[in-house]
Amino acid sequence: MKILHLDTNHSLLLTELSKLGFDNYEDYTSSREEIEAKIHLYDGIIIRSRFTIDKEFLDKATNLKFIGRVGAGLENIDCEYAESKGVYLISAPEGNRNAVGEHSLAMLLSLFNKLNKADKEVRNGKWLREDNRGIELDGKTVGLIGYGNMGKAFAKKLRGFDVEVLCYDIKSNVGDENCRQVSLQELQQKADVLSLHTPQTLLTVNMINEAFINAFSKSFWLLNTARGKSVVTKDLVSALKTGKILGVGLDVLEYEKKSFENLFTESETPEAFQYLIQSENVILTPHVAGWTVESKEKLAQTIVDKIKAKFC
Repeated sequence: MKILHLDTNHSLLLTELSKLGFDNYEDYTSSREEIEAKIHLYDGIIIRSRFTIDKEFLDKATNLKFIGRVGAGLENIDCEYAESKGVYLISAPEGNRNAVGEHSLAMLLSLFNKLNKADKEVRNGKWLREDNRGIELDGKTVGLIGYGNMGKAFAKKLRGFDVEVLCYDIKSNVGDENCRQVSLQELQQKADVLSLHTPQTLLTVNMINEAFINAFSKSFWLLNTARGKSVVTKDLVSALKTGKILGVGLDVLEYEKKSFENLFTESETPEAFQYLIQSENVILTPHVAGWTVESKEKLAQTIVDKIKAKFC
């Protein structure tokens, strides 16, 4: 079987697939049109998020047997159409779930203890102890929306704290020893912290909007290491201004390109984003929650293992 690699990944992906008898071909620079012109020659594709694999692309991939996405989600693939053509879809949420769990915890503790603000001030010669008095995580209620690989990883990290962890998920019976599954209404009533761990779907796009935020009984902290389009940024900023949201950690942004590799040019910078970058109670990272040295290798190995299980 011939596999076309469209994004660079950990070297073990090429090495291990070669050992299994697959022929690997790499093309990290050709245009989409150039890829479409030759895609019929390949049995498999390995991609991160270089471009969308839609109906038009799939119709030209006449010999395609599988698509391997080196990442957690499959929203850049027309999954329904691919499956209707017999294409096996592979993702690797197991590979970076630990990294996402650690990143979520790091963001939360940094927000609570004003680490970014204090660090910046000390570097500028300011020694403001009272202004940087933090709050403790113990005694808080952490609510998770989405309790799959990422949500479970974050809940596991929270076991060392004296916290109540609640989750809401569209699937039933997903709670475990680390987290109690509740209704959305109960989560909104009790949560001091809300952390998103959902894929991008029709249900989750623009999910965190003004009405959703105002349904919370208490002011709360928000973390998003999932998908940027789940949060309506202008509504988030309004809630930050009123104090309904106390602080936010965003690893993903509404404005990201589909490839996740670019944001926007300076001339396009939205007003809401300008507020975020100037706010001391906001932490921003460039979609790297699952982007560790270790996860790069784990993601690649997960793809190899799933291809091996299906085709060898």
